[in-house]
Amino acid sequence: MDIVLITTIIASFFLVIGAAEPLAARLKLPYSVILAVLGILIGAGAAFFLRTELTDALNPVAEAILGLPIRSNVFLYVFLPTLLFQATLGMDLRRMVDDWVPILVLAVVAVVVATLSVGFALAATSVMPLVACLLVGAIVSTTDPSAVISIFRSLSAPRRLARIIEGESLLNDAAAIALFGLFMGFVMLGIPDPTFLDALTRFPLLILGGVVTGWAMARAAIWVMAMFFRYEHAQISISVALPYLAYIVAEQSVGASGVIAVVVAGLTLNLSGPGRLSPQSWAALREIWDMLAHWAGALIFILAALLIPRLLEEVRLTEILLVGVVVLAAFFARAVILYGVLPLLTVMRVSPAVERPYRAAILWGGLRGAVTLALALAVTESFRVPVEVKRLVGILATGFTLFTLIVQGTTLRSVVRWLGLDQLSPLDVALSKQVVAVALQTVREDMAKTTENYELSREIVRAEAKRFAERLDEAVAEAEKSTEILDRDRVTLGLIALAGAERDLIIARAREHKLPSRLTQKLLADADRLIEGARAGGRLGYRRAARRNIGYGKRFRIAVMLHNMVGLTAPLARLTADRFEVLLSRRLILRDLTGFIDGRIRRIHGRRVADLLRDLLARRLETVETALEGLKLQYPGYAEELEHRFIRRTALRLEEREYEAMRADGLIGSELHTSLSQEIGSRAGEVEGRPRLDVALQGKDLVLQFPLFADLDEKAIKRLCKALSTRYVNAEETIIAKDSTVKSVYFIASGAVELFSAGPPIRLGRGEMFGQMALLMPRQRRIEVKAIAPTTLLVLDEADFRRLLEKSPTMRQVVRASAEKRGIAPARLIPLLPPDKD
Repeated sequence: MDIVLITTIIASFFLVIGAAEPLAARLKLPYSVILAVLGILIGAGAAFFLRTELTDALNPVAEAILGLPIRSNVFLYVFLPTLLFQATLGMDLRRMVDDWVPILVLAVVAVVVATLSVGFALAATSVMPLVACLLVGAIVSTTDPSAVISIFRSLSAPRRLARIIEGESLLNDAAAIALFGLFMGFVMLGIPDPTFLDALTRFPLLILGGVVTGWAMARAAIWVMAMFFRYEHAQISISVALPYLAYIVAEQSVGASGVIAVVVAGLTLNLSGPGRLSPQSWAALREIWDMLAHWAGALIFILAALLIPRLLEEVRLTEILLVGVVVLAAFFARAVILYGVLPLLTVMRVSPAVERPYRAAILWGGLRGAVTLALALAVTESFRVPVEVKRLVGILATGFTLFTLIVQGTTLRSVVRWLGLDQLSPLDVALSKQVVAVALQTVREDMAKTTENYELSREIVRAEAKRFAERLDEAVAEAEKSTEILDRDRVTLGLIALAGAERDLIIARAREHKLPSRLTQKLLADADRLIEGARAGGRLGYRRAARRNIGYGKRFRIAVMLHNMVGLTAPLARLTADRFEVLLSRRLILRDLTGFIDGRIRRIHGRRVADLLRDLLARRLETVETALEGLKLQYPGYAEELEHRFIRRTALRLEEREYEAMRADGLIGSELHTSLSQEIGSRAGEVEGRPRLDVALQGKDLVLQFPLFADLDEKAIKRLCKALSTRYVNAEETIIAKDSTVKSVYFIASGAVELFSAGPPIRLGRGEMFGQMALLMPRQRRIEVKAIAPTTLLVLDEADFRRLLEKSPTMRQVVRASAEKRGIAPARLIPLLPPDKD
């Protein structure tokens, strides 16, 4: 086929793609529906002009459109990696980790249920072999969540719900395509009814091989991209090569699932890339991939739709009935997930409660998209699949996809309206009014600066300022007069606005290079958690999210366990260094938020709400300061080094800005500007890195901070350091349960705890200890100890503590003093304490 003609046709397809998006917005239909309809029209038009006797002038074009040289491997090796890789890059993985249980369960169960439901329903009603029926089930079990998610976002649906649907869809696609590869292999090998053992022996290799291949290639790509940190185009080019090479190596060399390799490679780059690339490079990389995936998805719809008239021109009534079987079986499988599995996960408290209207919208919004069509085309264009199986699979898959797009896609908004999901709640209405008021305040401030800079006429400025002030006062009055909003809802609105301002500050500081790029994504995820917490639980939800953001996570606890048990210090050092930088960055952000409360929140919600928010912010700042002081005590000098690097990073950014301004003003030429920029880039590489944190060498320094150990000699301190283990606890976490037996003594390195015994509660802080009374009393006392702040403890078991008592007079005096303080006669402890040496 003539290359000029092919190029012209493909270029024309891009014109169709360009026209489809505004047309979809104008008609208020899903974008994929418009593409499918346009593709069908193009295919039907080409077939018409090829067969009509009206004219032969368009025959070459029609033949070229219907005979495009695109085979199954094009869809598998070009389009699928593009779609899946971009989907992984666009996901908020740090927030999805919070919901990994429902996402994973829903994805795996949904694929298995859909594949088996459709497969066995077809096997019972058609003459196709079971493996071909299961192949159809795997193809149609992939879902396109874009229509539902876009509607949910426009309805202000819970973000967590949209996130779970998005994550479930991605893993759903990966698992479904892996099953597709498995059954496709059986079909091409001519195995009509594979046994469970056949699938069981092949499936683990497909999954595990793909995971290892994707992870290894992504780590290698990230390492190379970090070497080219000054060359943005080189980094993007490497990212473009990554998914295709991962797919090819997994499929051709390892014999594993290329789809799993692509998904894992994308997840790895998503997690590690923002910390190794500059914010500008990462944003440019994401934009490139968004565009590539947009084109790939659109081309799949058009190319698949071109074949629909040819596939359906000889369709029989029985095959139409089989499409109906597929539709019913797919709906049944989805209903099992939404009305069976999802409520069970909610009862187990691993998934948010999903209201019935939302579940109905998700059920009807289960559209099939580009991935389903790509898999179907891979079957129809493969010469190794039997002709009759190929024809039936093509008809069933494309017929089902057309049903979801044309029937469900065109009526989805009507269903959402019928379910009442298009009505904003009073809280959302009030929130929208608040957003307008806050935005207008910002505009007024910017207008004042602009008019001052341009020295405009005072009369004109005064007239326009008066006019704008009237609009601002009207917006503020609208935000204030929501009589149906309760006081607690006003607090919630203020907290949502405060968390949103925190997120905006993080983005602004990251662009100014005042925050480490490696941690910007974590800080943004924490801010999103605050927003969701405030929306779902008001003040309590906000405080709970704030405590979680500052607390020690599971990864940190595992790192501490590895450090204490096997002496592996690298994970703990990395996470501790991350915690240092996060706390320093968060302190910077929180201090800047006070002005937002005074300037914005107070005007809209009044003094009471502003004072309450200021109090919550002060408590958060105090908690951050406490945690930071604890780390400074444990690792002296490290925080100061990080602060030095922050100042140097800010200075470099200001210097770079000055050079940009000089170049724009024509004071320096391009060659000098390039030379200066390269110099800044070389110095920025040193500043962006962080000093090495050696957790193994900090134990002695930490022990010496305790006056309790002041009289120990060097040898005793070394033995004590080996005997002590570190434990990190979060606020409100129980350290010693009331009914447990105390077997250790705890020394508070940082933070504070509350001790509950027979008398009133006792609060203990840094430098104090607890647990010794329970060990030394003849009859062990029942105590309960809870942390009231993020706390670092040094733990010493009973045997080592008694040896310490024998050698340390200071420790014996402290034990006696603490006994008197708690109303215990020292005489009761004297028989249990070693005598003091004269």
